[in-house]
Amino acid sequence: MADLPLSVLTDDEKKLVQGLARVSQSESRRLGLLEKYRDAEQTVRHIGIAVPPELRDFEATVNVPGMAVREIVQRQALKAFVRTGDEQPDSALQEAWEYNNLDSQSILCHKDARTFGRAFVSVGTNPEEGEPPLITVEPARGMAVSVDRRRRVLKAALRTYEDEFSRERMATLYLPDSTLYLIRKGRGWTIDERDDHNFGRLPLVMFLNDPVAGKFEGRSAMSDVIPKVDAISRTLTNMQVASEAAAIPQNVIFGADEDDFLDENGDPIPAWEAYWTKLKAIANEKGHIGTLSPADLKNFTHMVDRFLVWCAIELGLPTRYAGMDTTNPASEGAVVADEFRLVKRVENTNLLDGDSWSWVMGLHQEFATGETPARNSIRALWHNPATPTYSQRVDGVLKLKSAGLVSRRGAWDEMGWSPERKKRELQYMAQEADDPVLARFDALLNTDNGQPA
Repeated sequence: MADLPLSVLTDDEKKLVQGLARVSQSESRRLGLLEKYRDAEQTVRHIGIAVPPELRDFEATVNVPGMAVREIVQRQALKAFVRTGDEQPDSALQEAWEYNNLDSQSILCHKDARTFGRAFVSVGTNPEEGEPPLITVEPARGMAVSVDRRRRVLKAALRTYEDEFSRERMATLYLPDSTLYLIRKGRGWTIDERDDHNFGRLPLVMFLNDPVAGKFEGRSAMSDVIPKVDAISRTLTNMQVASEAAAIPQNVIFGADEDDFLDENGDPIPAWEAYWTKLKAIANEKGHIGTLSPADLKNFTHMVDRFLVWCAIELGLPTRYAGMDTTNPASEGAVVADEFRLVKRVENTNLLDGDSWSWVMGLHQEFATGETPARNSIRALWHNPATPTYSQRVDGVLKLKSAGLVSRRGAWDEMGWSPERKKRELQYMAQEADDPVLARFDALLNTDNGQPA
C-alpha cells in the first residue's frame, strides 16, 4: 500500500474513530441528564410526567444531587506528592502542579468524576519551547475510551466536540504513540495536527467514582438519590398547585344571579376583585355567602422532609444538612460523630483519586525528563477532610509538640503549611535572632519586675 498523506487516517484509525464516536454519542443523553440533575435544571418535564402548560410555573425541585457532588468535592484538597521512601514533599512535582493551576483545575476533575462517574486528565507537550508539559482536565462529556481489561490500561480514547465559533466538528484521538487532532470534513475526519510522542501508552488518565472490580466504569455520586429527587419534584409541584388553589379560605355564594355581580354603576366587578372575594354581601335575599376551609399542606411538607432525610442517610450526610436540626447548635463531639460517614466517604474517594493523580504526575515526569518513574513510586497526600476549627488544630499540634512527639517542623507539617511558608518562618526566626532590639525585649520578658532575673 502506498504511503498515505499525513492528513489522512489509516483504515484502522478510521474504524477506531467511528467505533469510539458511536460510544460517545450513545452516552451523550445519559451524561447530559446527569449534568441537569447536578445543576438543578431538571424539571417535571424530564421525569416522564406530562404537565399542562398552565401549570409549568409551579414546577420546582430541590438540588440534592448537587449536594451529593459538592459536599465531597469541597472536602477534597490535595496537599503534596511524595516519593517512595521520602516523606518530604517533592518540589519538582509541586512546581508542575502549580504551573498548571491544578489547585483550581483539580476541582473540575473531581466535580466531573462525582457527577458522571468518571473524569479525564491528559498530559501533553507544551507548544511554548522550553516550558514544562501541560496537564489538562478534559471534559468527561464527549469522551469515549477503549480499555485493555487484562493489562488495566487505556488502549485508545476519543474526545469529540464542536468549535463554538466556526461550528466545525473537532476531535482528539489518543493513541499509545501519538495524539491526533482531527477536523470533520464532509462525512470523514482529517488530521489537522499530529503529536508523535512515542510513549507506548496513552498520555491520558481516567478517574473513576465508586468503581466495581473487573469493570472500568464509574458510578455517579447522585445515583442513589435521583429517584427520590424525582418524587420530591412531583410533591413540590403538587404542593404549589394545592397552595394556590386551596390553601387560602375561599368565599362561595349560593342563590345569586348575574346582576348581583354588578357595582353601583351597573358595571361588572373586575375579575381581580372577585378573585380576592372583595364582595362580602349581596342584596339578593335568596343569596347566601359561605366559606370553604383552607387545605392543610402538612402532608406535603412531611413527605418532602422524609424524602430529604432518606437522601441524607443514603449519601452519608448529616441530617442537619437536610434541614433536620434543633434550635441548639450541635456540640463539637456531636458534629464529629455526625460527619463520620461523610468524612470516611471522602477519605475512600481520595484513595482512588490519589492513585490517578499520582499516575498523572508520573506521566508529567516522563514528558519532562524522558525518565519513566518506578511503578507506584509517587504518592498523593491529602488534607484532613474533617471540619476541625483552626484553634482545635493548633491545640492538637501543641499537645504533640509539648509531649515531644513531633519537632517544630513536624508541627508545621501537621498544620499543613506549604514549603514556602516554612522557609519564610525560618527567615523570620533568623532575623529575630540577629535583631538586638528584639533580643532586648526578649530579655525584659524574662525578668522579674523589669529587673534581670
